[in-house]
Amino acid sequence: MPDRSTLTFIIGGARSGKSAHAETLATTSPPPWAYIATAEAYDDEMRERIALHRSQRSEGWTTIDAPLDLAGALEALPDNQPVLVDCLTLWLTNHMLAEHDLDLEYRRLADVLSQPRGPWFVVSNEVGQGIVPDNALARRFRDAAGRLNQQVAAIADTVLLMVAGLPLKVK
Repeated sequence: MPDRSTLTFIIGGARSGKSAHAETLATTSPPPWAYIATAEAYDDEMRERIALHRSQRSEGWTTIDAPLDLAGALEALPDNQPVLVDCLTLWLTNHMLAEHDLDLEYRRLADVLSQPRGPWFVVSNEVGQGIVPDNALARRFRDAAGRLNQQVAAIADTVLLMVAGLPLKVK
């Protein structure tokens, strides 16, 4: 297989079509495809969301749960395997709740993402286009997500902004 090692960053608001578009892009490469899921099921509603996401994926996908060690999950993939990471903001939430060193985690992830070994697609939420949150934790999350998204966008080969199901090429 020829080397098609690229990083595509797909960002947008809630229900903008990010995950569906990322899946479409990933499946333009031959299977098997890796779906690295960062969500943690803390309640029944989240368990239902995760189950629905899994049931909607076609055959050929392997799901890898990586709520914290996203860099390690990416490093463990074979070369040239298409991968979809969904999503960075849930990964960030998990690290914030665990009170981990975010700068250390960002650097570790950026080191791996800067050298994709296949077609890699990373999904994240754009959280900075709304009003300033009314509490310190929400402001801290918004700021951390903004910094993380900027770092990933800077190293990505392509950046797509999803709006109402439509991809807009930013980079």
